[in-house]
Amino acid sequence: MGLIASGNTDIGRKRKTNQDSWYMGLETKLFVVADGMGGHNGGDIASQMAVKVLPEYLEKNLSMEPVLLLTGSIKESNRTIKNFGETHAELVGMGTTIVSFFFKGQNIYIGNVGDSRAYLINQKRIFQLSRDHSLVQEKLNYGVYNREQAALDPQKNVLVRTVGFEDDVEVDVFVYKVNKNDIFLCCSDGLHGKVSDEDMLYIINKQIPDPASATQEDADKVIQTLIDQANENGGQDNITAILVIAQ
Repeated sequence: MGLIASGNTDIGRKRKTNQDSWYMGLETKLFVVADGMGGHNGGDIASQMAVKVLPEYLEKNLSMEPVLLLTGSIKESNRTIKNFGETHAELVGMGTTIVSFFFKGQNIYIGNVGDSRAYLINQKRIFQLSRDHSLVQEKLNYGVYNREQAALDPQKNVLVRTVGFEDDVEVDVFVYKVNKNDIFLCCSDGLHGKVSDEDMLYIINKQIPDPASATQEDADKVIQTLIDQANENGGQDNITAILVIAQ
C-alpha cells in the first residue's frame, strides 16, 4: 500500500505564536498533530516535545503490538512533558493534544488525546474517526444538546483530557482497515473549529475527485486550501493539518 502525504501549519490571523506542531514520517508511516496549551511558551514546548518523543519511542519499539505501541508512545510523551513542566516553574500546567496515524499492514491505528481530530474520506463521504475529549463532547454524550447547539457552546474549547497535565493519561486508540483510495485527515481545532465537516469534504472532493490518480501536488493543494479557508473564516487559532491518501 502506497501513501501520499502532505501537511502544513499556519499561525492564523489572531495569535502571536504558533503552539501547534506536526510530524510526518513516510518511512515509519507515523503522522502526528499536536496542539499545545499553557502560559508563556508552555504550549509551544509541549507540542514540540510530543512530536519528538512519539517517533523516537516508536522507532525503538517497533516489535510491539501496534495498539500498545501507539498507546505507549503517547504515555511516554505525557511523562516527558509532565516531568519537564515540574522542573520549570513557569511551565507548570503546560500540555498538548495529540492525534496520530500509524499505518501497519492493512490497518491504520489512530491515537488520540484532546480535541485534535482524525477524519476518513471514503466514497465521497466524511467520517470523524476520533472522539473529542472536551466538555462539549461530554455534554453531547449525555444528550444535553445536539451538534448544532454544541457549536455555539462558549465552553467548546475546554478540554477534559490532555497530554502532559497529569501523571498518567488515558489514550484512545481506534483501528480501521484501510481500503485503497481512502483519504485520512488529522488536524488541530484551528481547522475543524472554523471549517465545517461538510466544507472540508467539499474541498477534498473537488480537488481530489479520483484518489487513485491523486498526486503530491493535489495533496499539497488540499492542505493549503483548507488552511486558507480556516483563515478566511476568522483564523482565530493556529491551524495544522496532515492529509494521507492510500493508493
